This record gives sequence, C-alpha cells and structure tokens, in this order.
Amino acid sequence: MTAIHRHPARSSVSLLVPLLAGAVIMVALGVYGRAHTPTGFAVGVAGFSAALPMKVWLTTAAAALAVVQIVSALSMWGRLGIRIPEGVHRWSGRLAFLLTIPVAFHCLYALGLQYDVPRVMVHSLLGCFFYGVFTTKMLALRKDGTPGWTLPVIGGLAFTALVGLWLTSSFWFFTAVGFAV
Repeated sequence: MTAIHRHPARSSVSLLVPLLAGAVIMVALGVYGRAHTPTGFAVGVAGFSAALPMKVWLTTAAAALAVVQIVSALSMWGRLGIRIPEGVHRWSGRLAFLLTIPVAFHCLYALGLQYDVPRVMVHSLLGCFFYGVFTTKMLALRKDGTPGWTLPVIGGLAFTALVGLWLTSSFWFFTAVGFAV
C-alpha cells in the first residue's frame, strides 16, 4: 500500500463540477426539508423503542466510524507511522454513510427542516451541509488534476459536519434524556 500524493500545483478548476454538485445537493435537501410538509410519522425504528433513539444510536455509530475514517486517512497519507489497510478506510466510510441514510430520511420526511429552535436549526443546516460535502468528496475522490489539499480539506469538512450533527443530536439526547434504546 502506498501513500496517496496529489500535486499541489494542479488546477482547482477540476473541482468545479464536484463543488457545484455538492452545492446542488445541499440546497435541494434544504429546500425539500423546508417545503415538504412533515408527516410526523416515524420510519425505520425496527429494534428501537422510538425514532429518536434510533437516530441517536445510528448517528453515534456513524460518528465513531468517522473517527476510524480520520485515523485511517492519516495512515494512508503516511502521517501515523503505521499502516492501516485502505479497505478499513473505504468500508468504515461506506458503513458510516449507510448509517446516516435512515436518520436523514426520517429527519427530512417526518420532521422537515426546522428553524424554530437554535439547536435544531443548526442540526438541520449541518445535515444539508454534510450531504453536500459528502457528494463533493465522492465526486472529487477519483478526479484527476485536483489539488493536493482537496481530499484532506473536504474530508475534514465532512468529519466536522458529522461531529456537529452528533453534538446537536446524540450528545444532546444523552445529556437531556439518557441512554435509552
């Protein structure tokens, strides 16, 4: 396994399509979440007592896998002095993303984008931002000609957004409600 090296002098123009696609996803989710009439109906709560604990625990698992993403990315870029197989990075990312899907679906479908409570507003906006940044990262990942800073910066933004989502949902739940399943 070799460390990934990008050429820093390459043009940022190669990021135009991934950035535009990410922006479209982010705005589309926000518009849908705001325009859609929330159903209030909980979906996908199998194995959990209610939708909120399901969202809390799936987000917690995704955030834990995001930490694996950071550690494995640092290893791939040769920053740790140890080698973690690239498959760990790929599969932890895939699994983290898959865990966010039922959460996002429930948030958009049942609750919509909300602005009335500051914590919930920040959470809603971070959710849209996360999927926009994730889209950008996935499209930029295999694109030739991207500057060397592309993946660390966009990956860092995705990680930061996911941690922000965890703080405004799971952490809030654990401190306000407890550790219900």
